Amino acid sequence: MKTLSNMGFAIFGAALVAISYGLARFAFGLFVPSISVELALTPYLIGVIGALPFISFVLATLVAPLAADRLGARNLAVLSGGFGVGGLGLISQASDALSLGVGVFICGICTGLMMPALTAAMQALVSRAMHGRVSSIMNAGTSVGIIVAVPTVVFLSDAWRLTYTIFAVLTGMGVIAAWYFIPSVSRVVPANAAPPPPITRLQWSRLLRLSLFAFAMGFVSAPYWLFAPDLAVTLGALPPSQTGWLWFAVGIAGLGGAVVSDLADRNNPPITQALMLMMLSSSLVLLAASPSQLALAIFSAMVFGLAYMSLTGLYLMTGIRLLPGRLSMGPVLPFMACALGQAVGSPVVGVLVDGFGYADAFAIFSVIGILIAILSPLYPGHIDYWAEDEEPQPLPAEDTGLQAAYDHQLLDEDGEPIEAASEEKTDTA
Repeated sequence: MKTLSNMGFAIFGAALVAISYGLARFAFGLFVPSISVELALTPYLIGVIGALPFISFVLATLVAPLAADRLGARNLAVLSGGFGVGGLGLISQASDALSLGVGVFICGICTGLMMPALTAAMQALVSRAMHGRVSSIMNAGTSVGIIVAVPTVVFLSDAWRLTYTIFAVLTGMGVIAAWYFIPSVSRVVPANAAPPPPITRLQWSRLLRLSLFAFAMGFVSAPYWLFAPDLAVTLGALPPSQTGWLWFAVGIAGLGGAVVSDLADRNNPPITQALMLMMLSSSLVLLAASPSQLALAIFSAMVFGLAYMSLTGLYLMTGIRLLPGRLSMGPVLPFMACALGQAVGSPVVGVLVDGFGYADAFAIFSVIGILIAILSPLYPGHIDYWAEDEEPQPLPAEDTGLQAAYDHQLLDEDGEPIEAASEEKTDTA
């Protein structure tokens, strides 16, 4: 195994996330126009199939922490990549709805296992003073994967089978690299770290609220991920090759999500939640209102990408803060809730498209998103873990941001964050 520097691991992790999230999970919507025509699939069937990777993602996420401890980071990453190769390969050979559904279901398993494997490796390889920056870079891999998928649509819009074969080959290369670069270890905890305290009623209450908001956001975002390109082709008469630019805009704007979520932690998470959810909802209406105008459709995609990635980053950070010492649970619950929301929303939007058409279906989901945004004052925001009977207080600037959230994960016997070892210097290599 070759040892990577902090930044080297961050870039490598982002590449694996790009494959497992960008290609295996979110690229599917790009090819819905071509796949639905060739396999004669109705919007309802597409909605059901689109829900499958989110269901398998949740199932895989439930067992991933135990698998990471038992198998180690390397074996789990290789297993994840193996599911990706199998799922993508099966999609490339799909002959009907059943085989296509099995393929996308397997791809969801790949997605659910990859990030826990990378998190375990990060805790073993990366200086704790760099965990926040490395996590941000790895999370950006989703946007990178979406961007990478764009040229295949622009130049191979009708050759979706060849495209998925290429994706499977790229994933196979990722499996080989994972075996070479990722250590066969579980996460490393310092000897002087105290065990996490029991989860309090206040924490459960706030986790429930966070999970409900994440579920709602996943539900509202489902139409865009699954049907945005098909809407542009069906209502706007855009060539399928041009829909790739929508995902390019989603990916580019999504790169700013890490910055927004970090700023939200430093300022006001509930207001950011409301603003970003309003933006996400408005992107649905904007696309439905002007599908024939490529420039406006691309702008809609940029708004959606920034809002979606900002919200997932915000949920990640809030989950980390709510459960110090429980990285296998705190950030996982909102991501599972978001995936469940997408799994529920996908068949619902399929039914609405069948019954009312794309424009009305997108408008209905947009209204739901706006109503949920109005409830954002209930977003949990920060929490004072040692003063459960008090209202949450704003944190000092030095205690905010993703790195600060990671710094509070490991506490000593006095409940104070464990200082990073003196030899853990910031690695800019």
